[in-house]
Amino acid sequence: MSSKKLQINPDQLKQLIEASLFVMARTVSIKHLNESVLANFSVSRAKVKAAIEELQQDYQGRGIELVKVAGGYRFQSIETLSPYLQPLWQEKAPRYSRATLETLAVIAYRQPVTRADIEFVRGVAVGSHIIKSLSDRHWIKIVGHKEVPGRPALYATTNEFLAYFGLDRIADLPPLSDAESLAALFGKTQAVESTPDNTAPQTNEESTNE
Repeated sequence: MSSKKLQINPDQLKQLIEASLFVMARTVSIKHLNESVLANFSVSRAKVKAAIEELQQDYQGRGIELVKVAGGYRFQSIETLSPYLQPLWQEKAPRYSRATLETLAVIAYRQPVTRADIEFVRGVAVGSHIIKSLSDRHWIKIVGHKEVPGRPALYATTNEFLAYFGLDRIADLPPLSDAESLAALFGKTQAVESTPDNTAPQTNEESTNE
């Protein structure tokens, strides 16, 4: 069987990439495209990237945009249309306790961190259910263990976290001092609690609704 690669012209390449991103309906990297739908074609990474950039230009000013998030690309509706599109979804936005969102923020900005590190920053004990909730959501994962007695787990965010919050890299997180940007970022989830936590250190785990 011949292993010779097939040729594809720029228009065909752009069409195939566009169709692939629509069909997969998730964040897809150039590497994944090259190893899947483009595996039989003679096409360089640079040409794939150029085709994607052309597609991004093609979709400017429309209701759908092609964005780069979590190291890959995906189609999504433009942000200004979000309030009008809400009736199309049956599920409501996830509801998380303020404690859960604060824990997620500490992990995102200080990663990799241990549970003790999180408790030191927040000043309260972190309930096991909070870590489990974030792990089940695939927003955080264990990336190693700290070389101290007991070797506690080190937590960091995942590509799923980046994709959900529309970030390409952790470096794209807004500055901690930028209250409006932080509110917009974590506003994609609904906090159950509306009053500030007591910031004094506590020995008991927090009891929160997830």
